[in-house]
Amino acid sequence: MNGTHASVRLSVSSLRAHKRRFAGTFLAVFLGVAFLAGTLVMGDTLRAGFDTMFGNATSGTDAVVRSADAITTPGESEGVREPVGTDLVTTIERAPGVAAAAPDIQGAGQLVGRNGDPIGGQGPPTLAGNWITDPKLNPYRLAEGRAPEKSGEVVVNRGTAERGDLKIGDTTTLRTPDPVKVTVVGLATFGGEDGMAQVTFTGMTQADAEKYLTARPGEAASIQVRATPGTSQQELVDELTTVLPDGVEAITGQESAAENTDMISSQFLTLFTTFLLVFSGVALLVATFSIHNTFAIVVAQRTRENALLRALGASRRQVTASTLVEATAVAVTASGAGLAGGIGIAAGLQALFPAIGFPFPEAGLVLKPLSMTLPLAVGVVVCLGSALLPARRAGRTAPLAALRETAVDTSGASRTRAVTGAALIALALGVTLGGVLLTPSLWLAGTGAVLALAAFVALGPVASTTAVRILGGPLDRLRGVTGGLARRNALRSPKRTAATASALMIGVAVVSLFTVFGASLKATMDQTVSRSFAGDVAVSTPSFGAGGSGLSPRLADAVQRLPEVDTAVGLGRGVAEVDGKGRALTVTDPVALERTFDLGTVHGSLADLGTHGMAITQKEADEQHLTTGDQTRLTFTDGRTETFTVRAVYGRSELAGDYVITREAWAPHRTQDADTVLAVSFKDGVSTDTGKAAVEKVAAQYGNPEVQTRDEYAQSSAGGIDMMLTLVYALLALAVLIALLGIANTLTLAIHERTRELGLLRAVGQTRPQLRAMIRWESVLVAAFGTAGGIALGAFLGWVLVKASDGASDSAFAFAMPSLQLLVVALVGVTAGALAGLRPARRAARLDVLRAIATE
Repeated sequence: MNGTHASVRLSVSSLRAHKRRFAGTFLAVFLGVAFLAGTLVMGDTLRAGFDTMFGNATSGTDAVVRSADAITTPGESEGVREPVGTDLVTTIERAPGVAAAAPDIQGAGQLVGRNGDPIGGQGPPTLAGNWITDPKLNPYRLAEGRAPEKSGEVVVNRGTAERGDLKIGDTTTLRTPDPVKVTVVGLATFGGEDGMAQVTFTGMTQADAEKYLTARPGEAASIQVRATPGTSQQELVDELTTVLPDGVEAITGQESAAENTDMISSQFLTLFTTFLLVFSGVALLVATFSIHNTFAIVVAQRTRENALLRALGASRRQVTASTLVEATAVAVTASGAGLAGGIGIAAGLQALFPAIGFPFPEAGLVLKPLSMTLPLAVGVVVCLGSALLPARRAGRTAPLAALRETAVDTSGASRTRAVTGAALIALALGVTLGGVLLTPSLWLAGTGAVLALAAFVALGPVASTTAVRILGGPLDRLRGVTGGLARRNALRSPKRTAATASALMIGVAVVSLFTVFGASLKATMDQTVSRSFAGDVAVSTPSFGAGGSGLSPRLADAVQRLPEVDTAVGLGRGVAEVDGKGRALTVTDPVALERTFDLGTVHGSLADLGTHGMAITQKEADEQHLTTGDQTRLTFTDGRTETFTVRAVYGRSELAGDYVITREAWAPHRTQDADTVLAVSFKDGVSTDTGKAAVEKVAAQYGNPEVQTRDEYAQSSAGGIDMMLTLVYALLALAVLIALLGIANTLTLAIHERTRELGLLRAVGQTRPQLRAMIRWESVLVAAFGTAGGIALGAFLGWVLVKASDGASDSAFAFAMPSLQLLVVALVGVTAGALAGLRPARRAARLDVLRAIATE
């Protein structure tokens, strides 16, 4: 017990005397924990906010009647259900326990703002539907104006109106996708908010909703039901089940609200928070290297001090415990501060999100026990884990070390390290290439990537000597003695240089990985459009995800009638079960499709599809064991099953999809009809500019969608990649910042270690500017080593990810090495290294020469 008390007292005294030594460690832990805690608190608050929002919005709905079955296609979490007949409302209203019932008609509808641009469409859906007159059954609440009473009048959610600069009384266009002139007569809220996240909603009269959003009158997505007082939701569902026809089900209002919340969670919140948690992990991994390096340096500097303690009777356990107590104190303090900082980050985002158009719930932050304890525990474990090896090294200090003036660092020449690193590289290459070339597997490739990272870290001290010599070679000629000293200082401790650079290397590697992968995705999109799209211009709506309303199917016929146009073909989308498996269907004119898109080798005839024929890709034909002339059964969302004959098998599916049917075949089963893209080819002799202008004039009459050349279409299709990369770079800035704090902290500790040496340099004539330059160039060399290693590792991992994705998916991925972007990353890394050396350099230049020389 006395030994433990002595270790604690020694640690507390050391922390008080050397507070500055642990400033970098404190900041590294603080930033990593703050980011992690902020992400968890924000996720919990958003989930609770959406629960409350849906609960408030649907509080008056006790049951929802809908089709029992849904068809879900690969890659989609929410299926497409068959509509239910609005005539069921009468049957439902007669059931015991029913107070009221109303049809809920839903479809895609995108409003055009005052400036002529569509509102929304960047991921979240743009919805339109009938305005339910029963205020308890309507999830939207009228906040201003009145409900629509006649054709052309609409109510929009207030957030949509603000984004589009629309007011009550304004007239605008609603794309359904056919353009409809509408007048805004009311503004609504959803669950007390101006809207449901970025989702837009336009409420119409029931007659307009049936006319524009359904294939035929008398259909609705579901029927909302309200119970009489004293009837529970489950009792209401039980009563409804007895009167509903086969294929129609009733669920409670609570179950419907939970499904909506789960849909938001699975499609947005889970992806969003997972994305942030990955970067929290990267930041903490970078912090691990910085923390380990700090404690390793501190222990090395205390070699004589620890040896004296051992000579005076301190045990190995006491010396080790003393270092771990210091680490625990820093860990608990920094993690506690980081936890408070994370709550502050979440509060800041809560205030910031509404300003950028995303309504963060107005309620207070949700602080769950797990979100509070996990970041705190992670911060403590990361800090203690990083300090464990240096602490054990401190405990192994021999008493005779007190008699030594210096210790020689031979870490970079360790044969064991070199052999281990080489073995890891060989294993990483074998596993990675196996997951890329032999049996395409993202998991196998990912395992190889982790092994490659471990190999880089293990070989860092071995490689740092050669790397710094090469990178610092020009300094001897450019900066003379100052540059030479900087290079020798970086070479002095290979293990320290490698550990300091490793933190930056990881951050740069992740940046480079995403840069290479993003460039490859762009190249893939460009390759796909160039190879598959044979048209001159493409007409599309600027949206991705579930957003947008698509194009009017009538636009293709209107464009086809232009004298400049040879072929105009629209690609619509449908869904059906093919032999029991949900599949997306491309609905189009197959003859025009073959003239405008490169489908590869075609077996059979696309001209013979008719109303019960279809074309499929060779890949699907092989998987389904089908060939031309074979028959298969398609079950549509209206519940009907029909037999289709395979009339053609084609090679490529990148833009055309895997299954093609005619519009005539789709017409009996369609819901809201829309095209996703319109491809146009001009007649011989018509220039692109002339033809594009003619198409734009016609497109303006159909909601003014974008008309783009092939190159413009390829660039816009990849537009989401730039957005993703911008967010990635912003988040990775935290990891790079932690790495730079590590470099600055290492240099500061090294200056303390070399105080006498620096004093002697000043005494023999080195000027303060020369001393500052020497420290800065040492920082640049460390940063250059980390940046070079990070770019090499990131580029390799980017190639692995692209090749593994190529082998594991149906699409053909193209690999691209963005030299210019990687050069920018390199310049940023080196410049950041120079900035990290500014403060240590100023501190070194301010040393008093005589005191520095007298330092022991």
